[in-house]
Amino acid sequence: MRVEATIGLDRTAQSARGQYFTPELAADLIAALPRLPEVPRLRVLDPGAGSGMLTAAIIQRTCREQRIKEVDVTAAELDATLLPALKQTAELCEEQGRKSRVKVRVTVVPGDVIAQQTGPGMELGDDFDLVIMNPPYKKLAASSWQRQAMAAEGWDTGNLYAAFVALGADSLRVGGQLVAITPRSFANGPYFERFRKQLLRRVAFDRIHTFESRSTVFADNGVLQENIIFSATRGGRRGMITVTSSRDHTDVRGERTVAYDELVAPDDPHQFIRITTDELDDDAVRTITSLPASLAALAVRVSTGKVVDFRAQDNLLHAPSPDSLPLIYPGNLRGGKVLWPRPIGKAQGYQLLGADDSKALLPSGYYVLVKRFSAKEERRRIVAAVWDPAQHNQKPVAFENHLNVFHANGTGLDRELAWGLCAWLNSSVVDRYFRTFSGHTQVNATDLRSMNYPDEDALRRLGGGLENLPEQSELDTLVEQVKP
Repeated sequence: MRVEATIGLDRTAQSARGQYFTPELAADLIAALPRLPEVPRLRVLDPGAGSGMLTAAIIQRTCREQRIKEVDVTAAELDATLLPALKQTAELCEEQGRKSRVKVRVTVVPGDVIAQQTGPGMELGDDFDLVIMNPPYKKLAASSWQRQAMAAEGWDTGNLYAAFVALGADSLRVGGQLVAITPRSFANGPYFERFRKQLLRRVAFDRIHTFESRSTVFADNGVLQENIIFSATRGGRRGMITVTSSRDHTDVRGERTVAYDELVAPDDPHQFIRITTDELDDDAVRTITSLPASLAALAVRVSTGKVVDFRAQDNLLHAPSPDSLPLIYPGNLRGGKVLWPRPIGKAQGYQLLGADDSKALLPSGYYVLVKRFSAKEERRRIVAAVWDPAQHNQKPVAFENHLNVFHANGTGLDRELAWGLCAWLNSSVVDRYFRTFSGHTQVNATDLRSMNYPDEDALRRLGGGLENLPEQSELDTLVEQVKP
């Protein structure tokens, strides 16, 4: 029914609304996640219900298990073109209930759930036992009415999916459960930090399911976001978390449990959500968190590159001149070194046209560069390289904004420290640790600042003999020697 209901949809309108419809097998997996309470009447909210796949899945489960004898679902949907399919699903669910001797009522509510659940009163209610959702995905401008409406409710929601999750949490009774499939992007980084902290104050996670494949959950919609399914309880106890994983939505692996403090470290000021799926992940987390140094302790800072190319068009030269300065893009990073100039379709020279242009430069010195966005084909999320001033005539250098730059308060690093940092960042243990909290290809400066590092002596020992990065296995062996 889902595919039939979406065949005729306007794809432009679908994208504008952030609609990505739930595959049947994914719906079954989502509906299997919550623990259904022992209540005579289960009250369920399905916001952004689409054609009703999640409503149908939870009804099928309750009819199959026969523990709950009455189910009352409120299915809200904004898109009028989907309402006929949603109403048909509602009728089929109620018919299935009659056959199974479960009293099922599905109420279809047209309209915008953000408008319905904010303002003077929550039209749909705030005492649901279960909120189950596949929320829309779309960035919200600070000036949008949705974001302002959510701010009035005490939430900072920069994306439509975050707004739906927030409303879902607020729509629960104490002890009620929220179950959602969302991008993993809210688990880390500064963009979702306020939302993440607000969510963690309202709910406690119970279960989390991760997908090893980035492209199969919503394959028929072309979505490449890394998604998770989670269940969380309003006012719940922060005890043990159950974590499962699968390649897609068909081959669920065995369960494992982790302590809540391993999911969200109590002393983490950013409240990153770290999801470990196996013992190797656990080992990586233990290794990194036990390291003795922060970047501040190393007297090292990390910032984004200062050149935003579309704002500096007049300063850019595709063919560097004798008087121009090096301009470095992510495409210049190869094998732990910076290859410049390099034919990558990007400007390679930066020319000074006015006094203010020099603010975009860093003085000659050793710098460690990390790509802010890693490509799909790269093995590691963190891709680091060393800028060596000796190989580039000791000139000042400009770094483009898609790079993170490690520096010493605006100047270059010691050579051994730079190579040690580069080797450490490119190691397998750091990559595995980073993946426990980052579900996308972006590497934020905040992520890099949040990590612990080996002390300065260990990093110098690691980088002392390096002029190039060795093969991964050899590099990991060197890194093992400086681990605590």
